[in-house]
Amino acid sequence: MTLFRRAFALVLVLGLSACGSYDLSTRNASSDAALQSAAAHLAQTSINVVETRIVVPRSLKVSEANSYYPMGDIVWRGDAYGDRHAQLEAILAESMTIARSGHKGSTPAVVEITLKRFHSLTEKTRYSVGGVHSIRFDLTLRDPKTGAPLAPTREIRADLKEYGGDRAMEAERQGLTQKLRVTRHLANVFRSELEQPGSMSGKRGTTQLVAGLETGKPI
Repeated sequence: MTLFRRAFALVLVLGLSACGSYDLSTRNASSDAALQSAAAHLAQTSINVVETRIVVPRSLKVSEANSYYPMGDIVWRGDAYGDRHAQLEAILAESMTIARSGHKGSTPAVVEITLKRFHSLTEKTRYSVGGVHSIRFDLTLRDPKTGAPLAPTREIRADLKEYGGDRAMEAERQGLTQKLRVTRHLANVFRSELEQPGSMSGKRGTTQLVAGLETGKPI
């Protein structure tokens, strides 16, 4: 093969490769743009929950250490010692049930919730300085027929300030346990997302939601 033919073949190969890359990036950009457009549309509507899928990955590390800030993805003392993954799955499911009660949306969707972090208070922290329930989960809305996402998956930060010391013990006497407060708080977060998708993205539990729980007001 002559030098000219080799050069021509190389240019042809590079050209085809560039076309393929351009075509792939164009398709990806179009797909992302479509999802973003769908997300913008969903923000103007409400969700009719056809099915709820709660996922608490077993890969999340559990810590039972009674220190001020133990290392772990899951730290939970609101239930008796046991399967923490199953306990949190039950809390998330109950919260969604409460959020769905009486709610009628316009856009049918499968709501998929995947827990990423549930770092609650240990005994040492709760009965001294108090702290924050640090809760993170991914929320995906899917088409009930195709399973395709209706919008990009969003991370929700559902943090909730928790009592400490004497105030924590007084709350317990009033029946405002950690489990009850967290369940109601998450129900409020879920309800906000069902009524206006995207409303809780990047936010923490708001003062309004927390205050409603502290005074025992219904959801």
